[in-house]
Amino acid sequence: MPRLIGVDIPNEKRLEVALTYIYGVGSAQAALVCKTLDLDPDLKAKDLSDEALGAIAGYLERNLDVEGDLRRRNMQNINRLRDIACFRGLRHRRGLPVRGQRTKTNARTRKGPKKTVAGKKSVKAMK
Repeated sequence: MPRLIGVDIPNEKRLEVALTYIYGVGSAQAALVCKTLDLDPDLKAKDLSDEALGAIAGYLERNLDVEGDLRRRNMQNINRLRDIACFRGLRHRRGLPVRGQRTKTNARTRKGPKKTVAGKKSVKAMK
């Protein structure tokens, strides 16, 4: 498996798809990298030469924030929002949706599995 910027990219995938395994590189950026470096996007990752791997790694490090740097910057931004206690920061702190989604139903990805409330049926029994 070729290794770029600390990430193993899959052998059998096309270069354009294999580059998307790097955090911060999407399909559009992968296509741009291939075009800029005059690499065939249909070439399998295992067929890349060492020079091509070096050129790709150099291009990504020079022109894009990828992997550790990008993850670190995202976490710093979220921590800044938490520290200034703005609305978005409070939502991050509580583990709730940040971008205005409803939480009465749905939001299970952010809130986690349902927490059953004990004794809820007994309220009807009291009537």
